[in-house]
Amino acid sequence: MRVTWRRVRESWARSAAIELPLAVPAQPPAPGCLRVAFLVYRGNPQCGGQGVYTRHLTRELVAMGHSVTVFAGQPWPQLDPGVGFVPLPGLDLYRDPDPFRIPHPRELHDLAAAVELGVMLTAGFGEPLAFSMRARRVLRSRRGQFDLVHDNQCLGTGMLGILGDGWPLLTTLHHPITVDRQLALGHATTPWQRATTRRWFGFLRMQTRVARRLPAIVTVSRSSATDIAAQMGVAPERMTVVPVGVDHTVFRPQPDVAAVPGRLMVTSSSDVPMKGLVPLLEALSLLRADRDVELVVVGKPREGGRVDRAIERLGLRDVVRCVSGISDEELARCYAQAQVAIVPSLYEGFSLPAIEAMACGVPVVATTGGALPEVVGRSGETGVLVPPNDPLALARAIAGLLDDPAARARLGAAGRDRVLDRFTWQVTAMGTAACYRALLDTGPPEGGRGVRGGRHRPQVAPCATDRSLVTSAAKGAPC
Repeated sequence: MRVTWRRVRESWARSAAIELPLAVPAQPPAPGCLRVAFLVYRGNPQCGGQGVYTRHLTRELVAMGHSVTVFAGQPWPQLDPGVGFVPLPGLDLYRDPDPFRIPHPRELHDLAAAVELGVMLTAGFGEPLAFSMRARRVLRSRRGQFDLVHDNQCLGTGMLGILGDGWPLLTTLHHPITVDRQLALGHATTPWQRATTRRWFGFLRMQTRVARRLPAIVTVSRSSATDIAAQMGVAPERMTVVPVGVDHTVFRPQPDVAAVPGRLMVTSSSDVPMKGLVPLLEALSLLRADRDVELVVVGKPREGGRVDRAIERLGLRDVVRCVSGISDEELARCYAQAQVAIVPSLYEGFSLPAIEAMACGVPVVATTGGALPEVVGRSGETGVLVPPNDPLALARAIAGLLDDPAARARLGAAGRDRVLDRFTWQVTAMGTAACYRALLDTGPPEGGRGVRGGRHRPQVAPCATDRSLVTSAAKGAPC
Protein backbone atom coordinates (compact mmCIF):
# COMPACT_ATOMS: atom_id res chain seq x y z
CA MET A 1 0.00 0.00 0.00
CA ARG A 2 2.87 2.36 0.78
CA VAL A 3 4.36 1.63 -2.65
CA THR A 4 1.04 2.46 -4.34
CA TRP A 5 0.72 5.70 -2.36
CA ARG A 6 4.31 6.63 -3.20
CA ARG A 7 3.62 6.16 -6.90
CA VAL A 8 0.50 8.28 -6.66
CA ARG A 9 2.46 11.08 -5.00
CA GLU A 10 5.20 10.82 -7.64
CA SER A 11 2.55 11.10 -10.35
CA TRP A 12 1.09 14.19 -8.67
CA ALA A 13 4.54 15.76 -8.56
CA ARG A 14 5.05 15.09 -12.25
CA SER A 15 1.69 16.66 -13.04
CA ALA A 16 2.55 19.77 -11.06
CA ALA A 17 5.83 20.17 -12.96
CA ILE A 18 4.33 19.83 -16.44
CA GLU A 19 4.07 23.04 -18.43
CA LEU A 20 1.41 23.22 -21.09
CA PRO A 21 2.57 24.14 -24.59
CA LEU A 22 1.70 27.61 -25.80
CA ALA A 23 -1.00 28.20 -28.36
CA VAL A 24 0.32 28.97 -31.85
CA PRO A 25 -1.58 31.25 -34.27
CA ALA A 26 -2.39 29.80 -37.68
CA GLN A 27 -1.18 31.25 -40.94
CA PRO A 28 -4.04 33.37 -42.37
CA PRO A 29 -5.90 31.92 -45.36
CA ALA A 30 -5.10 32.92 -48.90
CA PRO A 31 -7.90 34.66 -50.82
CA GLY A 32 -10.78 32.27 -51.41
CA CYS A 33 -9.39 29.62 -49.03
CA LEU A 34 -10.93 28.22 -45.86
CA ARG A 35 -10.38 28.45 -42.11
CA VAL A 36 -10.40 24.97 -40.60
CA ALA A 37 -10.64 23.89 -36.95
CA PHE A 38 -8.98 20.45 -36.92
CA LEU A 39 -9.68 18.21 -33.91
CA VAL A 40 -7.53 15.28 -32.78
CA TYR A 41 -7.77 13.85 -29.26
CA ARG A 42 -4.38 12.06 -29.42
CA GLY A 43 -2.12 13.89 -31.81
CA ASN A 44 1.42 12.57 -31.47
CA PRO A 45 2.69 10.67 -34.54
CA GLN A 46 4.51 8.21 -32.27
CA CYS A 47 1.10 7.04 -30.97
CA GLY A 48 -0.24 5.91 -34.31
CA GLY A 49 -1.70 6.81 -37.66
CA GLN A 50 -4.02 9.55 -36.42
CA GLY A 51 -1.04 11.69 -35.40
CA VAL A 52 0.74 11.05 -38.71
CA TYR A 53 -2.43 11.96 -40.60
CA THR A 54 -2.81 15.16 -38.59
CA ARG A 55 0.72 16.37 -39.16
CA HIS A 56 0.99 15.77 -42.88
CA LEU A 57 -2.55 16.61 -43.92
CA THR A 58 -2.54 19.94 -42.07
CA ARG A 59 0.84 20.85 -43.58
CA GLU A 60 -0.40 20.24 -47.11
CA LEU A 61 -3.69 22.07 -46.51
CA VAL A 62 -1.69 25.11 -45.37
CA ALA A 63 0.52 24.80 -48.45
CA MET A 64 -2.67 25.01 -50.54
CA GLY A 65 -3.53 28.31 -48.84
CA HIS A 66 -6.02 27.16 -46.21
CA SER A 67 -5.71 28.26 -42.59
CA VAL A 68 -5.68 25.29 -40.20
CA THR A 69 -5.71 25.33 -36.41
CA VAL A 70 -5.25 22.01 -34.62
CA PHE A 71 -7.08 21.53 -31.31
CA ALA A 72 -5.46 18.57 -29.59
CA GLY A 73 -5.02 16.73 -26.33
CA GLN A 74 -2.03 14.85 -24.96
CA PRO A 75 0.23 13.43 -26.18
CA TRP A 76 0.74 16.64 -28.11
CA PRO A 77 0.93 16.68 -31.92
CA GLN A 78 3.96 17.49 -34.00
CA LEU A 79 2.99 20.27 -36.41
CA ASP A 80 4.75 22.11 -39.19
CA PRO A 81 5.24 25.88 -39.51
CA GLY A 82 2.09 27.74 -40.48
CA VAL A 83 -0.26 25.29 -38.74
CA GLY A 84 -1.99 26.77 -35.71
CA PHE A 85 -2.30 24.95 -32.40
CA VAL A 86 -4.62 25.18 -29.41
CA PRO A 87 -3.92 22.74 -26.55
CA LEU A 88 -6.97 21.09 -25.01
CA PRO A 89 -5.31 19.37 -22.06
CA GLY A 90 -6.91 16.27 -20.62
CA LEU A 91 -5.83 14.18 -17.65
CA ASP A 92 -3.39 12.12 -19.77
CA LEU A 93 -4.21 9.06 -17.70
CA TYR A 94 -2.14 6.64 -19.81
CA ARG A 95 1.12 8.57 -19.97
CA ASP A 96 4.55 7.15 -19.31
CA PRO A 97 5.85 6.38 -16.75
CA ASP A 98 2.59 6.10 -14.77
CA PRO A 99 -0.23 4.76 -16.95
CA PHE A 100 -3.68 4.40 -15.35
CA ARG A 101 -2.66 7.02 -12.84
CA ILE A 102 -4.87 8.65 -10.21
CA PRO A 103 -4.87 12.43 -10.77
CA HIS A 104 -4.65 14.98 -7.99
CA PRO A 105 -8.05 16.40 -6.95
CA ARG A 106 -6.89 19.81 -8.24
CA GLU A 107 -6.79 18.34 -11.76
CA LEU A 108 -10.51 17.56 -11.64
CA HIS A 109 -11.60 21.08 -12.46
CA ASP A 110 -14.50 20.41 -14.85
CA LEU A 111 -17.09 17.84 -15.88
CA ALA A 112 -14.95 16.52 -18.74
CA ALA A 113 -12.15 15.63 -16.31
CA ALA A 114 -14.59 13.89 -13.98
CA VAL A 115 -15.98 11.89 -16.89
CA GLU A 116 -12.50 10.94 -18.12
CA LEU A 117 -11.45 9.66 -14.69
CA GLY A 118 -14.76 7.98 -13.94
CA VAL A 119 -14.69 5.96 -17.15
CA MET A 120 -11.09 4.86 -16.52
CA LEU A 121 -11.96 3.75 -12.98
CA THR A 122 -14.60 1.45 -14.47
CA ALA A 123 -11.99 -0.06 -16.84
CA GLY A 124 -13.18 1.95 -19.85
CA PHE A 125 -11.57 4.46 -22.20
CA GLY A 126 -13.01 7.92 -21.70
CA GLU A 127 -10.67 10.14 -23.75
CA PRO A 128 -12.89 10.47 -26.86
CA LEU A 129 -15.94 11.55 -24.86
CA ALA A 130 -14.01 13.94 -22.62
CA PHE A 131 -12.15 15.50 -25.53
CA SER A 132 -15.35 16.06 -27.48
CA MET A 133 -16.82 17.88 -24.47
CA ARG A 134 -13.76 20.14 -24.22
CA ALA A 135 -13.73 20.81 -27.97
CA ARG A 136 -17.37 21.86 -28.01
CA ARG A 137 -16.87 24.19 -25.05
CA VAL A 138 -13.89 25.94 -26.68
CA LEU A 139 -15.45 26.19 -30.14
CA ARG A 140 -18.64 27.79 -28.85
CA SER A 141 -16.81 31.08 -28.38
CA ARG A 142 -15.04 30.91 -31.79
CA ARG A 143 -17.92 30.54 -34.23
CA GLY A 144 -16.77 33.49 -36.31
CA GLN A 145 -13.15 32.34 -36.51
CA PHE A 146 -13.57 29.18 -38.62
CA ASP A 147 -15.56 28.04 -41.62
CA LEU A 148 -15.84 24.39 -40.59
CA VAL A 149 -14.69 21.72 -38.14
CA HIS A 150 -12.76 18.59 -39.15
CA ASP A 151 -12.81 15.80 -36.55
CA ASN A 152 -10.07 13.16 -36.78
CA GLN A 153 -11.95 10.10 -35.45
CA CYS A 154 -12.88 11.34 -32.00
CA LEU A 155 -16.58 10.62 -32.61
CA GLY A 156 -17.47 11.67 -29.08
CA THR A 157 -20.97 12.75 -28.11
CA GLY A 158 -19.76 16.35 -28.02
CA MET A 159 -19.50 16.21 -31.82
CA LEU A 160 -23.29 16.06 -32.01
CA GLY A 161 -23.31 19.15 -29.81
CA ILE A 162 -20.92 20.85 -32.24
CA LEU A 163 -23.38 20.05 -35.04
CA GLY A 164 -26.21 21.40 -32.92
CA ASP A 165 -24.27 24.62 -32.44
CA GLY A 166 -24.43 25.13 -36.21
CA TRP A 167 -20.94 24.08 -37.29
CA PRO A 168 -20.35 22.35 -40.62
CA LEU A 169 -18.60 19.14 -39.55
CA LEU A 170 -16.50 16.69 -41.56
CA THR A 171 -15.24 13.56 -39.81
CA THR A 172 -12.38 11.25 -40.76
CA LEU A 173 -13.06 7.64 -39.77
CA HIS A 174 -9.95 5.65 -40.61
CA HIS A 175 -11.51 2.25 -39.97
CA PRO A 176 -14.20 0.85 -37.68
CA ILE A 177 -12.72 0.07 -34.27
CA THR A 178 -15.28 -2.74 -34.12
CA VAL A 179 -12.68 -4.79 -35.99
CA ASP A 180 -10.09 -4.13 -33.27
CA ARG A 181 -12.60 -5.28 -30.66
CA GLN A 182 -13.43 -8.48 -32.52
CA LEU A 183 -9.77 -9.40 -32.91
CA ALA A 184 -8.95 -8.52 -29.29
CA LEU A 185 -11.84 -10.65 -28.04
CA GLY A 186 -10.74 -13.48 -30.29
CA HIS A 187 -7.31 -13.47 -28.64
CA ALA A 188 -8.59 -13.22 -25.06
CA THR A 189 -7.84 -16.44 -23.22
CA THR A 190 -9.85 -16.08 -20.00
CA PRO A 191 -13.37 -14.89 -19.07
CA TRP A 192 -11.77 -11.99 -17.17
CA GLN A 193 -9.80 -10.89 -20.23
CA ARG A 194 -12.94 -11.02 -22.36
CA ALA A 195 -14.90 -9.01 -19.81
CA THR A 196 -12.23 -6.31 -19.45
CA THR A 197 -11.76 -6.15 -23.24
CA ARG A 198 -15.49 -5.57 -23.73
CA ARG A 199 -15.43 -2.86 -21.09
CA TRP A 200 -12.37 -1.13 -22.59
CA PHE A 201 -14.09 -0.95 -25.97
CA GLY A 202 -17.28 0.36 -24.41
CA PHE A 203 -16.68 3.73 -26.12
CA LEU A 204 -17.58 2.04 -29.42
CA ARG A 205 -21.29 2.23 -28.61
CA MET A 206 -20.93 6.00 -28.42
CA GLN A 207 -18.83 6.22 -31.58
CA THR A 208 -21.28 4.10 -33.55
CA ARG A 209 -24.23 6.19 -32.38
CA VAL A 210 -22.44 9.42 -33.30
CA ALA A 211 -21.17 8.15 -36.67
CA ARG A 212 -24.68 7.28 -37.81
CA ARG A 213 -25.77 10.89 -37.31
CA LEU A 214 -22.86 12.67 -38.96
CA PRO A 215 -23.50 14.46 -42.25
CA ALA A 216 -20.19 13.69 -43.99
CA ILE A 217 -17.48 11.11 -43.35
CA VAL A 218 -14.12 10.70 -45.06
CA THR A 219 -12.49 7.29 -44.88
CA VAL A 220 -9.22 6.08 -46.29
CA SER A 221 -10.09 3.00 -48.37
CA ARG A 222 -12.99 1.24 -50.03
CA SER A 223 -12.45 -1.65 -47.61
CA SER A 224 -12.92 0.68 -44.64
CA ALA A 225 -16.02 2.23 -46.21
CA THR A 226 -17.57 -1.20 -46.67
CA ASP A 227 -16.78 -2.21 -43.08
CA ILE A 228 -18.00 1.09 -41.62
CA ALA A 229 -21.33 0.66 -43.42
CA ALA A 230 -21.68 -2.98 -42.39
CA GLN A 231 -20.48 -2.74 -38.78
CA MET A 232 -21.46 0.79 -37.76
CA GLY A 233 -24.56 1.31 -39.87
CA VAL A 234 -23.33 4.47 -41.62
CA ALA A 235 -25.11 5.22 -44.89
CA PRO A 236 -22.66 4.61 -47.78
CA GLU A 237 -23.76 7.77 -49.61
CA ARG A 238 -22.45 9.89 -46.73
CA MET A 239 -18.94 8.44 -47.03
CA THR A 240 -16.14 9.39 -49.41
CA VAL A 241 -12.83 7.61 -49.89
CA VAL A 242 -9.76 9.84 -49.81
CA PRO A 243 -6.63 7.69 -49.32
CA VAL A 244 -3.89 8.90 -47.02
CA GLY A 245 -0.40 9.57 -48.25
CA VAL A 246 3.29 9.50 -47.57
CA ASP A 247 5.97 12.18 -47.71
CA HIS A 248 7.71 10.81 -50.79
CA THR A 249 10.53 13.36 -50.47
CA VAL A 250 11.54 11.81 -47.13
CA PHE A 251 10.53 8.21 -47.80
CA ARG A 252 12.55 7.58 -50.94
CA PRO A 253 15.25 5.22 -52.20
CA GLN A 254 18.67 5.97 -50.75
CA PRO A 255 21.33 4.59 -53.10
CA ASP A 256 24.08 5.56 -50.66
CA VAL A 257 22.66 3.22 -47.98
CA ALA A 258 23.41 -0.47 -48.42
CA ALA A 259 20.74 -2.98 -47.42
CA VAL A 260 21.93 -5.37 -44.70
CA PRO A 261 21.78 -8.99 -45.90
CA GLY A 262 18.94 -10.85 -44.18
CA ARG A 263 17.50 -7.77 -42.52
CA LEU A 264 13.71 -7.57 -42.28
CA MET A 265 11.68 -4.67 -40.98
CA VAL A 266 8.21 -4.18 -39.52
CA THR A 267 6.57 -1.03 -38.19
CA SER A 268 3.90 -1.26 -35.51
CA SER A 269 2.77 1.55 -33.22
CA SER A 270 0.88 -0.74 -30.82
CA ASP A 271 1.24 -4.17 -29.23
CA VAL A 272 -2.18 -5.58 -30.15
CA PRO A 273 -3.22 -8.82 -31.89
CA MET A 274 -4.48 -6.94 -34.94
CA LYS A 275 -0.94 -5.95 -35.95
CA GLY A 276 0.06 -9.59 -36.46
CA LEU A 277 3.49 -9.36 -34.86
CA VAL A 278 3.24 -12.78 -33.20
CA PRO A 279 2.63 -14.61 -36.51
CA LEU A 280 5.58 -12.68 -37.97
CA LEU A 281 7.81 -13.78 -35.07
CA GLU A 282 6.74 -17.37 -35.68
CA ALA A 283 7.67 -16.93 -39.35
CA LEU A 284 11.04 -15.52 -38.29
CA SER A 285 11.63 -18.60 -36.17
CA LEU A 286 11.05 -20.76 -39.24
CA LEU A 287 13.34 -18.64 -41.40
CA ARG A 288 16.31 -18.66 -39.04
CA ALA A 289 16.44 -22.44 -39.15
CA ASP A 290 18.31 -22.31 -42.47
CA ARG A 291 19.47 -18.71 -42.97
CA ASP A 292 20.85 -15.67 -41.18
CA VAL A 293 18.02 -13.19 -40.62
CA GLU A 294 17.30 -10.35 -38.26
CA LEU A 295 14.15 -8.32 -37.62
CA VAL A 296 13.99 -4.62 -36.79
CA VAL A 297 10.71 -3.73 -35.08
CA VAL A 298 9.93 -0.02 -35.22
CA GLY A 299 7.75 0.28 -32.15
CA LYS A 300 7.82 -0.48 -28.47
CA PRO A 301 6.25 -3.80 -27.51
CA ARG A 302 4.89 -3.78 -24.00
CA GLU A 303 7.20 -5.44 -21.48
CA GLY A 304 5.68 -8.78 -20.57
CA GLY A 305 3.04 -8.43 -23.30
CA ARG A 306 2.12 -10.85 -26.07
CA VAL A 307 4.96 -9.84 -28.39
CA ASP A 308 7.57 -9.79 -25.62
CA ARG A 309 6.48 -13.25 -24.46
CA ALA A 310 6.57 -14.59 -28.03
CA ILE A 311 10.14 -13.33 -28.51
CA GLU A 312 11.14 -15.17 -25.33
CA ARG A 313 9.17 -18.33 -26.15
CA LEU A 314 10.67 -18.59 -29.64
CA GLY A 315 14.22 -17.79 -28.53
CA LEU A 316 14.52 -14.73 -30.76
CA ARG A 317 16.14 -12.22 -28.42
CA ASP A 318 19.36 -12.30 -30.43
CA VAL A 319 17.72 -11.57 -33.80
CA VAL A 320 14.97 -9.07 -32.90
CA ARG A 321 15.81 -5.41 -32.26
CA CYS A 322 13.18 -2.85 -31.28
CA VAL A 323 13.59 0.88 -31.91
CA SER A 324 11.19 3.70 -31.10
CA GLY A 325 10.99 7.48 -30.95
CA ILE A 326 12.86 7.98 -34.21
CA SER A 327 12.32 10.75 -36.77
CA ASP A 328 10.87 10.23 -40.24
CA GLU A 329 14.36 10.63 -41.71
CA GLU A 330 15.73 7.93 -39.39
CA LEU A 331 12.76 5.70 -40.21
CA ALA A 332 13.42 6.10 -43.94
CA ARG A 333 17.05 5.12 -43.36
CA CYS A 334 15.88 2.01 -41.48
CA TYR A 335 13.80 1.05 -44.50
CA ALA A 336 16.78 1.56 -46.79
CA GLN A 337 18.81 -0.87 -44.67
CA ALA A 338 16.17 -3.61 -44.94
CA GLN A 339 15.96 -6.15 -47.75
CA VAL A 340 12.26 -6.81 -47.12
CA ALA A 341 9.56 -4.90 -45.23
CA ILE A 342 6.64 -6.83 -43.77
CA VAL A 343 3.09 -5.74 -42.93
CA PRO A 344 1.73 -8.81 -41.10
CA SER A 345 -1.51 -7.22 -39.85
CA LEU A 346 -4.65 -9.29 -39.48
CA TYR A 347 -6.59 -6.20 -40.56
CA GLU A 348 -5.79 -2.68 -41.75
CA GLY A 349 -8.13 0.12 -42.73
CA PHE A 350 -5.22 1.45 -44.81
CA SER A 351 -1.52 1.03 -44.00
CA LEU A 352 0.98 3.83 -43.62
CA PRO A 353 3.88 1.41 -43.05
CA ALA A 354 3.12 -0.28 -46.38
CA ILE A 355 3.28 2.91 -48.43
CA GLU A 356 6.28 4.20 -46.47
CA ALA A 357 8.23 1.07 -47.36
CA MET A 358 7.02 1.13 -50.97
CA ALA A 359 7.98 4.80 -51.30
CA CYS A 360 11.48 3.85 -50.17
CA GLY A 361 11.71 1.25 -52.93
CA VAL A 362 11.75 -1.65 -50.46
CA PRO A 363 9.80 -4.76 -51.50
CA VAL A 364 6.80 -5.44 -49.25
CA VAL A 365 5.31 -8.68 -48.02
CA ALA A 366 1.83 -7.98 -46.64
CA THR A 367 -1.28 -9.93 -45.75
CA THR A 368 -4.66 -9.73 -47.42
CA GLY A 369 -6.21 -8.36 -44.20
CA GLY A 370 -8.65 -5.49 -44.74
CA ALA A 371 -7.46 -2.82 -47.15
CA LEU A 372 -3.92 -4.14 -47.64
CA PRO A 373 -4.54 -5.55 -51.15
CA GLU A 374 -6.12 -2.21 -52.08
CA VAL A 375 -2.99 -0.41 -50.89
CA VAL A 376 -0.20 -2.77 -51.97
CA GLY A 377 -1.73 -3.73 -55.31
CA ARG A 378 -1.58 -7.04 -57.18
CA SER A 379 0.57 -9.72 -55.61
CA GLY A 380 3.70 -10.32 -57.65
CA GLU A 381 3.50 -6.92 -59.37
CA THR A 382 3.91 -4.25 -56.67
CA GLY A 383 4.30 -6.45 -53.58
CA VAL A 384 3.64 -9.94 -52.29
CA LEU A 385 0.37 -10.81 -50.50
CA VAL A 386 -0.26 -13.79 -48.21
CA PRO A 387 -3.19 -14.81 -45.99
CA PRO A 388 -3.29 -13.18 -42.54
CA ASN A 389 -2.25 -15.13 -39.44
CA ASP A 390 -0.27 -17.66 -41.50
CA PRO A 391 3.38 -17.86 -40.33
CA LEU A 392 4.32 -20.49 -42.92
CA ALA A 393 3.01 -18.38 -45.81
CA LEU A 394 4.87 -15.34 -44.45
CA ALA A 395 8.09 -17.32 -44.12
CA ARG A 396 7.84 -18.66 -47.69
CA ALA A 397 7.13 -15.23 -49.18
CA ILE A 398 9.99 -13.59 -47.27
CA ALA A 399 12.42 -16.39 -48.16
CA GLY A 400 11.47 -16.10 -51.83
CA LEU A 401 12.40 -12.41 -51.88
CA LEU A 402 15.58 -12.87 -49.84
CA ASP A 403 16.72 -15.43 -52.41
CA ASP A 404 15.83 -13.34 -55.49
CA PRO A 405 17.60 -9.96 -55.80
CA ALA A 406 16.00 -9.29 -59.18
CA ALA A 407 12.49 -9.72 -57.76
CA ARG A 408 13.35 -7.41 -54.86
CA ALA A 409 14.52 -4.71 -57.27
CA ARG A 410 11.50 -5.11 -59.56
CA LEU A 411 8.90 -5.03 -56.77
CA GLY A 412 10.65 -2.16 -55.01
CA ALA A 413 10.62 0.03 -58.13
CA ALA A 414 7.01 -0.85 -59.00
CA GLY A 415 5.91 -0.18 -55.44
CA ARG A 416 7.40 3.31 -55.46
CA ASP A 417 5.75 4.09 -58.80
CA ARG A 418 2.40 3.03 -57.33
CA VAL A 419 2.84 5.33 -54.33
CA LEU A 420 3.81 8.33 -56.45
CA ASP A 421 0.75 7.79 -58.62
CA ARG A 422 -1.78 7.28 -55.83
CA PHE A 423 -0.62 7.92 -52.29
CA THR A 424 0.95 11.31 -51.64
CA TRP A 425 -0.14 13.83 -49.01
CA GLN A 426 -0.74 16.42 -51.72
CA VAL A 427 -3.38 14.11 -53.21
CA THR A 428 -4.90 13.57 -49.76
CA ALA A 429 -5.06 17.30 -49.11
CA MET A 430 -6.68 18.06 -52.47
CA GLY A 431 -9.31 15.39 -51.94
CA THR A 432 -9.98 16.59 -48.38
CA ALA A 433 -10.30 20.22 -49.48
CA ALA A 434 -12.80 19.10 -52.12
CA CYS A 435 -14.77 17.48 -49.28
CA TYR A 436 -14.76 20.78 -47.39
CA ARG A 437 -16.21 22.58 -50.40
CA ALA A 438 -18.85 19.91 -50.94
CA LEU A 439 -19.88 20.05 -47.28
CA LEU A 440 -20.16 23.83 -47.28
CA ASP A 441 -22.14 23.76 -50.54
CA THR A 442 -24.82 21.53 -48.95
CA GLY A 443 -25.45 23.92 -46.04
CA PRO A 444 -26.01 22.78 -42.44
CA PRO A 445 -27.99 19.61 -41.74
CA GLU A 446 -31.68 20.02 -40.97
CA GLY A 447 -32.18 21.74 -37.64
CA GLY A 448 -28.42 21.74 -37.10
CA ARG A 449 -28.86 18.42 -35.30
CA GLY A 450 -27.13 15.93 -37.54
CA VAL A 451 -28.69 12.88 -39.17
CA ARG A 452 -31.21 10.80 -37.26
CA GLY A 453 -31.93 7.19 -38.01
CA GLY A 454 -30.69 7.47 -41.59
CA ARG A 455 -33.88 9.28 -42.73
CA HIS A 456 -32.22 12.59 -43.62
CA ARG A 457 -29.26 12.04 -45.90
CA PRO A 458 -27.51 15.23 -46.99
CA GLN A 459 -26.54 15.15 -50.63
CA VAL A 460 -22.84 15.67 -50.01
CA ALA A 461 -21.19 15.59 -53.38
CA PRO A 462 -18.40 13.05 -53.90
CA CYS A 463 -15.24 14.77 -52.81
CA ALA A 464 -12.97 13.70 -55.60
CA THR A 465 -14.54 13.79 -59.01
CA ASP A 466 -12.67 16.71 -60.60
CA ARG A 467 -9.60 15.56 -62.52
CA SER A 468 -8.11 19.04 -62.13
CA LEU A 469 -8.10 18.57 -58.35
CA VAL A 470 -7.02 15.04 -57.69
CA THR A 471 -5.59 11.93 -59.22
CA SER A 472 -7.26 8.56 -59.60
CA ALA A 473 -6.17 7.70 -56.07
CA ALA A 474 -8.39 10.30 -54.49
CA LYS A 475 -11.23 9.34 -56.81
CA GLY A 476 -11.11 5.84 -55.39
CA ALA A 477 -10.43 4.29 -58.80
CA PRO A 478 -10.01 0.52 -58.93
CA CYS A 479 -6.54 -0.72 -58.06
